[in-house]
Amino acid sequence: MKKIALFVIVIILAGWLQAADENLNCFTIVTGKDTTVDGSVLLAHNEDDQGRLLVNIYKVPPRGHRRGDIFTMKSGTVLPQTTSIPGLLWLEIPECDFADAYISEYGVTVTSNSCPSREDKPELSAGGIGFSLRRLVAERAHTAREGVRIAGELISQYGYNASGRTYIIADAREGWLLHAVNGKHWVAKRVPDNEVAVIANRYTIAAVDLNDRENFQGAADIIEYAVRRGWFDPQKDGEFDFARVYSNPNNFTDIKNVLRQWQGTNLLAAKARKLEKPLPFSFKPQRRIRLNDLFRVLRDHYEGSKYDSSNHYKNGSPNSGKNRTICTETTQYAFVAQMRGWLPAEIASLVWISLRRPDSNAFSPWYVSMGTAPDGYSRENADSALKNHFSPLPAQALEDAGHAFNTYAKISEVVDRQYKYRIEKTQKVWRNFEDFLFGDVKNHEKEFIFLLKGNKPVARKIIDNYIHGLEYRKWFLATELLKEFRK
Repeated sequence: MKKIALFVIVIILAGWLQAADENLNCFTIVTGKDTTVDGSVLLAHNEDDQGRLLVNIYKVPPRGHRRGDIFTMKSGTVLPQTTSIPGLLWLEIPECDFADAYISEYGVTVTSNSCPSREDKPELSAGGIGFSLRRLVAERAHTAREGVRIAGELISQYGYNASGRTYIIADAREGWLLHAVNGKHWVAKRVPDNEVAVIANRYTIAAVDLNDRENFQGAADIIEYAVRRGWFDPQKDGEFDFARVYSNPNNFTDIKNVLRQWQGTNLLAAKARKLEKPLPFSFKPQRRIRLNDLFRVLRDHYEGSKYDSSNHYKNGSPNSGKNRTICTETTQYAFVAQMRGWLPAEIASLVWISLRRPDSNAFSPWYVSMGTAPDGYSRENADSALKNHFSPLPAQALEDAGHAFNTYAKISEVVDRQYKYRIEKTQKVWRNFEDFLFGDVKNHEKEFIFLLKGNKPVARKIIDNYIHGLEYRKWFLATELLKEFRK
């Protein structure tokens, strides 16, 4: 009987620890267009999720809908379909509610970070909305601003059915952070053109001014509701601070969240922040930001600081140290979306993707306008993937050598076993590959611009073949690395 009781306690504790760690999932950076070397808006994201998972990449083709067509949410609630949807690049983790990312051919990028709220009496209608929210935004938004409005309307109508989350929505003009609270409350703030926003797993919007419609959107009663619940007293508390008022208090002050936001900020900011001081929603960078600046942040483990619990890898892999790092053992994929409004639509939205942990794998480019994803990067077609998203994955899917993600997952696993001795070789291979890509993509885009002025169908085919070729080259380099480590 004692053994059974002990077993039950262990199971409960394990579940509690996993649930607690799920509040520490993901890390994101958004740049204003005036902070980058080329004037693009950049959205950089690490997707962190527990367990041995699989990442698929799909190209969802654009399509029209007939009158009467419907969109069915996970809850079973149906919505009328829009007249048409754009093509989408979809990064999918099967069986997960909140792990997918979308980039549309309109140039709208949608991803998210877990940000638990204090709400314990959520108002939900028809089961609320969660998993389907980002898909609906990606399908229906022509701009990031419109995406925020659509998301807000859906949250206001149905209620958000998870504790809390920040949706990061960006296009070639601007980026927004939308804080969703369990239930029907939300607020969103625009990232200034000359600043950068960094977010880990806690709300970051402080002051709110819904009269400033250029920079804020949100539920009209966001302050009144907090007063009603006893979370905020204007007489005692002074200026309303959304993040402090609506956050789960323990999560908001958790050093694992604060530390990652602080580190990401200080790696990019013109002015270093002290850890014990409040961190800003956004800040001015120390210099114009390049793609590889964001790659570096997404790969960070506090190297060179007192928070590096691996002692520069002497204590093993930094991905599993006591201080949760930006790149961590649960990072399933990373990307930097590069949105450039001045280029032809076919090459304006470029997404640099690294599968599994970016410290041991490379970023490579994907044009959102591609007709198809390369073979080996998904298990099925996009329609069946959406239908079967919550169906259990067969065990063999995680060992399938014909799926590219499993190769990159194996690289991360093998490097972590002897991190100190293997990471330098690994990063040298990928650094050379990425340096090659920066120049090669730039040169090819001159050719693509010329070709797109003439025969667009031929140009699109050439663009597809180019990206597919780069992906297969990266996959080959990964297999060669594995062979070398097995010697």
